[in-house]
Amino acid sequence: MRRNLFAKLAFTFLALLLCVLLAVYFLAERALRRDYERTGFAELISVARAAQLHVPPAAALAATDTSNTELREWVAQMSVTGVRVTVISASGQVLADSMIDPRTMENHGDRPEIRDALAHGSGQSSRRSVSLQQDSLYYAIRETAPGGAPVILRFALPLQTSNESLAAFRRSLGLWSLVILLIAGAATLLVSRSFSDRVDRLKEFSRRVAEGDFRPLPGDGSGDALEALGNSLNQTASRLDGTIRTLREERNLSSAILGSMVEGVAVVNGSERLVFANPGFSEILGIGGAPQSGSALVEIVRQSELVEAVRRVLHGEPRVEAEVVTGTLRQHFFAATVASVTAGKTSGAVIVLHDITDLRKLERVRRDFVANVSHEFKTPLTAIQGFAETLLAGALDDAQNRGRFLEIIVEHSRRLARLTDDLLKLSKMDADRLELEISDTGVTEFVATCLETAQRRAGEKELEILVKVPEELPDMAADRRRLAEVLQNLLDNAIQYTLPGGKITLTASHIGREVVFTVSDTGIGIPKADQPRIFERFYRVDAARSREVGGTGLGLAIAKHLVEVHGGRLWVESEIGQGSEFHFSVPVYDHAAMASRTAVSVPASGRNGGPRPANH
Repeated sequence: MRRNLFAKLAFTFLALLLCVLLAVYFLAERALRRDYERTGFAELISVARAAQLHVPPAAALAATDTSNTELREWVAQMSVTGVRVTVISASGQVLADSMIDPRTMENHGDRPEIRDALAHGSGQSSRRSVSLQQDSLYYAIRETAPGGAPVILRFALPLQTSNESLAAFRRSLGLWSLVILLIAGAATLLVSRSFSDRVDRLKEFSRRVAEGDFRPLPGDGSGDALEALGNSLNQTASRLDGTIRTLREERNLSSAILGSMVEGVAVVNGSERLVFANPGFSEILGIGGAPQSGSALVEIVRQSELVEAVRRVLHGEPRVEAEVVTGTLRQHFFAATVASVTAGKTSGAVIVLHDITDLRKLERVRRDFVANVSHEFKTPLTAIQGFAETLLAGALDDAQNRGRFLEIIVEHSRRLARLTDDLLKLSKMDADRLELEISDTGVTEFVATCLETAQRRAGEKELEILVKVPEELPDMAADRRRLAEVLQNLLDNAIQYTLPGGKITLTASHIGREVVFTVSDTGIGIPKADQPRIFERFYRVDAARSREVGGTGLGLAIAKHLVEVHGGRLWVESEIGQGSEFHFSVPVYDHAAMASRTAVSVPASGRNGGPRPANH
């Protein structure tokens, strides 16, 4: 590109210059030659007029031979001006000539100046002399003697001097033309190279802009159109840079927002092909890796409800809402919103998947809770009502059965009381009104207090309780009474679900900034499928056995809640027939942070972040 442009410019300028010089060369020579001829003819006309004033005698003009002395003298007299003088008869015979013997000269009747002079009285021509073999200017006039035939007086001026002048002019003009050509050629090359270099700079600048380098092009101070073009390109690049920066920032912001969204977002074009999908979309639908742009929607999405919703939007509906279910064993529910989107002449659909699994789970828990509460209350109330009605119907007089009936009524009343008490505890926790009195609680003293009740019940079932609690454990930041409910509940469950002769082990250890308690037993164990749900309210692995031992189904839910408001965790590990291990952690007491805090109210937001102090 650079060489071609430079060569084109240089050759064009040089060709134009050469054409101008050649034109000047030929035109100047012709003009100078015409000027010489015009001057020569003027001189010949002057001589001819002078000759007409001194024409030869009539007798001489009437002579027809070449030996006329008067005519030769007159010709010699007229030639003193340097002009060749020739006298020619009407027949073309040369009668006298100032330079050549007329007897040796051929007939001149066919000379153009002679013919014109005979026809019109005068004639002129510029040609090569046959007699002298040189270029000459000829001027002839017709002169008629009285009573005689016309005679032609011809005057000639050799062009040797003018030819020599023209040759010198040509040499001088050629030399100067060559000098001008060299100087102008060098200037042309420099200008062409400079122009080509500037064009290359503009081309390089355009390439840099295309590659994303928007540094301005420095000016060269020429002030011409190319510099104006460079300034215009600088302004264009600056605006383009600003626009691209804005678009990049908006794109990065949109990508960051879409990438951090839990909701799945995808864009589908009118051909049902994927244009964009954020990571949440792939994660929700269980797609291995990010789907490629341009993939068919039916190849990626296996949920027919979602595909049908997209097709309805692409066929004209502005907005379609549907519910998508993924998974089989552990189902997840998503609210799908598909809306129409148009960008220029391209139309498509935007898919937003919102996870409503927790909402559906809460709805299920609420339904189960209402059903379970109703069921839990119905059984003791039915028993109380039935035995009370039996007593009122006459069983009060039955000394053998009335005592047993009353004991059943009391037992079911106590069960209702326990159930009501647990429900009140959960209600306080849900309403964020459960207050904890956090203090530095020693692990050894805390474990000893909880074991007093458990040892008695374990002894009744012939169970062995082993305690492995190191003395050097740090104090815990805990409400002793509330945390004791957690440990006692776990010990009670271990005693209830361990067969006689089994073993229960209580251990404590210091891990990081927590004290971790573990209650393990050799009981019946918990199935894997039930382990994620045993901390739900009223959930029982063996409902009949749980009611038989007096359980309400709320103990583990309360325990989990109490541990979480302390800032700890509660989890289980179990195998069927191998027993269970329940673990819970409690934060270590921080004397510097807790020195001025004696009580805290734990809101819902503090369940996973540890206790927060409250002002009393």
